[in-house]
Amino acid sequence: MEFNIAVLPGDYIGPEVVAEGVKVVDAVAKRYGHRFNWQYDVIGGASIDKYGVPLRQEAIDLCRKCDAVLFGAAGGPKWDRPGKRNPSDTALPKLRRALDLYANLRVFKPSPALANASTVKPEVVRSVDFIMVRELTGGIYFGEPRAIIEDAPGGRRAVNTMTYTEAETERLLRTAFALARKRSKRLLSIDKANVLECSVLWRQTATRLAQEYPDVELRHMYVDAAAMTLMRSPGSLDVIALENLFGDILSDEAAVLLGSLGMAPSASLPGLSEGRTFGLYEPIHGSDPAQAGKDADNPIATILSTALMLHYSCGLDAEARAVEDAVNRVLERGYRTWDIMEKGKRQIGTREMGSLIAEAVATGN
Repeated sequence: MEFNIAVLPGDYIGPEVVAEGVKVVDAVAKRYGHRFNWQYDVIGGASIDKYGVPLRQEAIDLCRKCDAVLFGAAGGPKWDRPGKRNPSDTALPKLRRALDLYANLRVFKPSPALANASTVKPEVVRSVDFIMVRELTGGIYFGEPRAIIEDAPGGRRAVNTMTYTEAETERLLRTAFALARKRSKRLLSIDKANVLECSVLWRQTATRLAQEYPDVELRHMYVDAAAMTLMRSPGSLDVIALENLFGDILSDEAAVLLGSLGMAPSASLPGLSEGRTFGLYEPIHGSDPAQAGKDADNPIATILSTALMLHYSCGLDAEARAVEDAVNRVLERGYRTWDIMEKGKRQIGTREMGSLIAEAVATGN
């Protein structure tokens, strides 16, 4: 089979980790007889440097004509503007919204080899296997008005607006219910309905939709209680639905269970479908300027994101499992990047980790 993949490496470590993801997918192509046509463009600071804007319409159009998008990381201090939002940081949210990628799936299933890499007890880590379904194109990150009012009575005043329509809430929750049906039929909806009207609407919508999914057990939990549950009893979780801000924060917390943000993949989708679907695939870590150019950072989150791409956008389930299995085998052999390093293991760099995983894919060993 043949696939066209838009590649947006982005900034700082973005190009480094994306190169290893491409390397691993090329190994998949060679082993299974597929062809992946990689079509590159720039985003974020790299786009500012080249074109003067963080996201061009041409880059959006390229993504739309491809089967999927592989993204690295965008933004960083080079493009900071004192007292104003960093323009490079606006590129990815704008792209997600332009492509209507409202459902962000963040997968948390620790490698057995890393049970001791987390600060959480190994027996707790071994119980973890859940997916967060984060709303991605609404909420406080996109709400208007937003401003810093310089001449407000009593001094400067900052305003951000959290807003959700029932339609935005419903489509995300339907995605979560559908995913729960494919897993263990348990859905946890996270909100803050005791203080936020947006969360009241969220909870009301989830409760209403539950009547259409009688085979799925729905629970509600406040976001502060959920933060504790993630660390105390994560094995009780399966599919979690939550709005944009809560998902952003709690998914970084949940990465502790994996041992590092460098182990956390994600897929941004326009909902779920029975067949192949367009999507954007990225690690959930940022651009990590301090490590850029050092051949040091962990490419596994990006590599596991390509496994999600193979599954959701390419319909290649066996190939996706081959990537996941290759990651686990390399980790079982004791290879580590600095962020997941343990005593008695061998520390390696970004490129060597990617090459070892690609070789494990190619050989099946």
